Amino acid sequence: MAESESGQDKTEDPTEKKKKDAREKGEIARSKELNTVVVTLAGAGGLLVFGGGLAEVLMDIMRINFTLSRDTLIDERSMGTFLLASGKMALMALQPVLLVALIVAFIGPISLGGWLFAGGTLAPKFSRMNPLSGIKRMFSLNALTELLKALAKFFVILIVALVVLSSDRDDLLAIANEPLEQAIIHSVQVVGWSALWMAAGLLLIALVDVPLQLYQSHKKLLMTKQEVRDEYKNSEGKPEVKQRIRQLQREMSQRRMMAAIPDADVIITNPTHYAVALKYDPEKGNAPTLLAKGTDFLALKIREIANAHNIQVLESPELARSIFYSTELEEEIPAGLYLAVAQVLAYVYQIRQHRAGKGKAPEPLKDLPIPPELRRDS
Repeated sequence: MAESESGQDKTEDPTEKKKKDAREKGEIARSKELNTVVVTLAGAGGLLVFGGGLAEVLMDIMRINFTLSRDTLIDERSMGTFLLASGKMALMALQPVLLVALIVAFIGPISLGGWLFAGGTLAPKFSRMNPLSGIKRMFSLNALTELLKALAKFFVILIVALVVLSSDRDDLLAIANEPLEQAIIHSVQVVGWSALWMAAGLLLIALVDVPLQLYQSHKKLLMTKQEVRDEYKNSEGKPEVKQRIRQLQREMSQRRMMAAIPDADVIITNPTHYAVALKYDPEKGNAPTLLAKGTDFLALKIREIANAHNIQVLESPELARSIFYSTELEEEIPAGLYLAVAQVLAYVYQIRQHRAGKGKAPEPLKDLPIPPELRRDS
């Protein structure tokens, strides 16, 4: 079915935030079949590697417990002593196999999905105590999948066990005719190889279950188009809020710009559409800096402030447009405009000298040298 306008169909891949939130909740792909396979393989492998030593310890246990003296047999307290000693010997013999299985039991789960500890999953969920929800889970697609996997494991293990027992029939029959010590070692080897082959048979189930778990986990995290839009709004901010923030930033920038105009040396205008305010500090020796710029109403306000503070206002449409488009606030003018602005500042200086009665009135400014690449027609 095509996606509706409200975006109810989950057709979008999960975002990184969605994946992160799911991981924090413990909702990641896990395969119980993979864990079972690796632990069983490790146990069978450990039995094959350490089986010889285990068989020798078993023989020692039998030798000790089957060669008891008459005094020991009639002493009731000796039963506990021998039982404790036998258990300790058996535990020490099984320790390498159990240690390998324990290590793999930790490695197996993190092989798919990585290491994760989600404390929230330990909290009780009363929704799981709802009988109706339990019945619904019993007859869900997931329950049917688990049932099919259980049946598949049963038949796979059954078939592998029959094949292994059939192939080991001669060895099993030969054990009855072997000396006791050799028979025990041989039995441990047969059990180890049988367990290893049955665990290898479970690999078929794991090879199907792992992709299935990855697919189900990805499908569970799919999002609707509306969810993607909502998440973007929540993470990036609503458009109207962002617009309001930008508006406030512009207003604050304009207030700072207007406050800097009284420090300007000259205002260059278009004469009505553009206005730029320049400041030159000869002590620093840098190029002139743009203190303010604006168009239309803002340009009018710049001229009003300049007139209120007796700042020289000059009309030079080409230079005003060039500075406006090539220079940002509080930046120096580009090198291509140095000569033109220098002529403007010299002209302003001559006017100041004339007004102070120290020189004659300067002639009007002629065409200023503006590079073609910095010219703007409008």
